[in-house]
Amino acid sequence: MLDAIIAVTLAAPDLAATERAYASQLGYRVVERAVVSRSLARGWGAQAMQGRNYVLMQPASGEPVYLRIVDAEAVPGYAPLRTFGWNANEILVEDPVALAAQLKAPFTVIGEPRPLDFNPNIIAMQATGPAGEVAYFTRIPPTGSVFNLGSAKSFVDRTFIVVVGGPDVDALRAFYRDVLRMQTTDPAPTRVNVLQDAYDLGRDAETRMGIVSFPSSFLIELDQYPAAAVERPVLRDQLPPGIAMVSFTTASFDGVKLPWKVPPTARPEAPYDGRRAGIIVGPAGEWIELVETPRPGDDAAPPAPPR
Repeated sequence: MLDAIIAVTLAAPDLAATERAYASQLGYRVVERAVVSRSLARGWGAQAMQGRNYVLMQPASGEPVYLRIVDAEAVPGYAPLRTFGWNANEILVEDPVALAAQLKAPFTVIGEPRPLDFNPNIIAMQATGPAGEVAYFTRIPPTGSVFNLGSAKSFVDRTFIVVVGGPDVDALRAFYRDVLRMQTTDPAPTRVNVLQDAYDLGRDAETRMGIVSFPSSFLIELDQYPAAAVERPVLRDQLPPGIAMVSFTTASFDGVKLPWKVPPTARPEAPYDGRRAGIIVGPAGEWIELVETPRPGDDAAPPAPPR
């Protein structure tokens, strides 16, 4: 059902500082600045977000994969990588080594740039960000990757992978395979340095990891989190802290039965631009927003880009 990632939403205790960090250090630009309406808050199932300011930002490449930053309260008990749900936003970059050298507060590098074990041509680094999010910054060479993920078109480009962590990676895989009808891989043990460090597990500890594959350009990584991880605390009627939700395009809601948290409704705001959108919640508590977007060649015309 999932065709592409269209937006990653951050719930930020300091909206202005988060916007500045992504603009000044990562080259993102604001394409929409607005206030959460009553209708939009209800469309998220987060009525207490009504009246909050938010910005929609786009990478310098102009790729239509957005970062939406929403003003939110700090949530006691939340810390990066310590709770279930969306835990990392992986972004294509041209040069992780150069980026790491210039990255500064409110970003904190938690994983220095290094080649991946399975493909030394791919270099990745990891950092925590101003909203309590974790960002991975990855270089994929122009020769490509096994999943046809593309490569950066600007120094810092678009999201191409999102990472969800849960207590049971097999349940995660079953949900994306059986409910959302996606291709998935068998979870396999692998070493994830940022998790080893976050939980003091030692360098030999392994995490069972699976992949949800898309036709091209995007992936979802499924991680089985250590026993010390807990459910993400969420304030009543508000968005989850950190990476609050991820928005995906899907071809059509017609004839589709899903466990809706909020059923689809047409939304005028960017990046929906008149399309229907609804919310479901995955087995790790991750909020998934589905945005109805006809595939090329379908009868309906594609929506206009955000203003």
